[in-house]
Amino acid sequence: MEEKLEKFERLAEKRVTEAIKKIRLVGNLANKNNYEYNEEHVKQIIDALESEMRTLKNRFRDESLSETSNFEFKNKK
Repeated sequence: MEEKLEKFERLAEKRVTEAIKKIRLVGNLANKNNYEYNEEHVKQIIDALESEMRTLKNRFRDESLSETSNFEFKNKK
């Protein structure tokens, strides 16, 4: 059992660290000096990330939940 705990802790630390880095990279997109976007873009990004966080929470409660698909903007120009 200890092996599984150690594996979980090792992988969780690495994966959560990487997830935080990626979220910060998404946050860098807020720089209007480098990018152009509108409030609908912002809403869709935040909605997608919040939805994934809800899915993550639920997966720790119930392992049978399925994963969601990739993020894409609705109504791209």
